Amino acid sequence: MSTAQDAIVHAEPAKQERYDRAYMKMALEWAKLSHCNRKKVGALIVREGMIISDGYNGTPSGFANDCEDAEGLTHWYVLHAEANAILKVARSTNNARGATLYLTHSPCKECSKLILQAGIVRLVYRDAYKDTSGVELLMTGGLLVTQLENA
Repeated sequence: MSTAQDAIVHAEPAKQERYDRAYMKMALEWAKLSHCNRKKVGALIVREGMIISDGYNGTPSGFANDCEDAEGLTHWYVLHAEANAILKVARSTNNARGATLYLTHSPCKECSKLILQAGIVRLVYRDAYKDTSGVELLMTGGLLVTQLENA
């Protein structure tokens, strides 16, 4: 277990849950910024008690904000909230090593690979995605994973 994971495990459970719920409320607010119609997803990356990055699902910079085509299908190039948050921190002088990712929906398997490579050690999510292979990959990779229901 990493030092960051060790600190999280030894945190006072009631206090940690209070913070988890507060950060999740913020991720839910961030999701409202998405222009996607099918699903609005928000993400926050928190390290050492500070929000170091945020993201929501949407199109890449320079593209129209239309996430879906005329049939309502999501364009293949739409970025997921967690990918946007990880890319945003990568552009900064900070990094996500040892951080917690707060995500309104559990990650897909492709984003789970990014989460592992970014050095994130903990995932807190609210709604489960239909394909659970992303969460399974994260748990296999040693992440602490928590689903916050009723957040």
